[in-house]
Amino acid sequence: MKISAIAFTEKGQSWSAALGIPVDRGIPVMQWARQHFDASDALLFIGACGIAVRAIAPLVKDKTTDPAVVVMDEAGQHVIPLLSGHIGGANALAMRIAEMTGAAPVVTTATDVRGIPAIDAWAVEKDCAIENPAAIKLFSAAALAGQAVGVAITERTIKPPFPVTLFLRPRTLVLGAGCKKDTDPAVFEEKALDFLRQCGVSLLSVKALATIDLKKGEAALNRFCDKYRLPLLTYSADALRAVPGVFAHSDFVEKTVGVGNVCERAAVLASGGVLLMGKTAQAGVTFALAGEKEA
Repeated sequence: MKISAIAFTEKGQSWSAALGIPVDRGIPVMQWARQHFDASDALLFIGACGIAVRAIAPLVKDKTTDPAVVVMDEAGQHVIPLLSGHIGGANALAMRIAEMTGAAPVVTTATDVRGIPAIDAWAVEKDCAIENPAAIKLFSAAALAGQAVGVAITERTIKPPFPVTLFLRPRTLVLGAGCKKDTDPAVFEEKALDFLRQCGVSLLSVKALATIDLKKGEAALNRFCDKYRLPLLTYSADALRAVPGVFAHSDFVEKTVGVGNVCERAAVLASGGVLLMGKTAQAGVTFALAGEKEA
């Protein structure tokens, strides 16, 4: 977790050693917040809670993407998770800071107060993406009221099995890809999403995009990965040829890049699993899907 911290006083900054992280000071707090909000996993303000609230207010977007925000007073008496308590990990971070500093954690989320497991925190712990985050509030409210709720943990798109169902997508799949030089990024994105729909799986279950190293600078692949926050994994032709198994083969592709198939071999190599959907070609791009287990 990348934690950025700022203190408003010299005494607050002195907590740097106990926390084991640098603590900034002397920077206008609004400027500091804008600089670090999207670039950090967590922000720690050491000082008044109100200042922290005003600093982050213009930057808050969505509970699934906002960083954890935690406030500790300069005397180290209290530590408060302000934002993204579960998905962002602010509650857990506040507890860690409390252990390191001796501060009393002040956790206010209803599920934690009532001792009811928070499904969104559990999802993060298990590396599952939440398909329908808008349902978290309904899910928690129903659980707090003692009503039946459902959790569907699956890569595939299915009908909701319960009136209140939270869909969790385990990140187990790898999308293998190949494309012609200078492929239009919009075309690549359209065809990639269409391929996943044909496979009946959620994009949120894809943990990486894999291809040959000759394509590591291809704009279409990089823009897709940037947009959907996926790592781009690339492999040499030798590494792809060494992948065991039976794969589709193209003499033209082998002559061009040194291996007869890119998308299938890259997907299997990156996933460490099995091929779930073989090579599919359209509009100059090819895709394959592999996973740790059958999806």
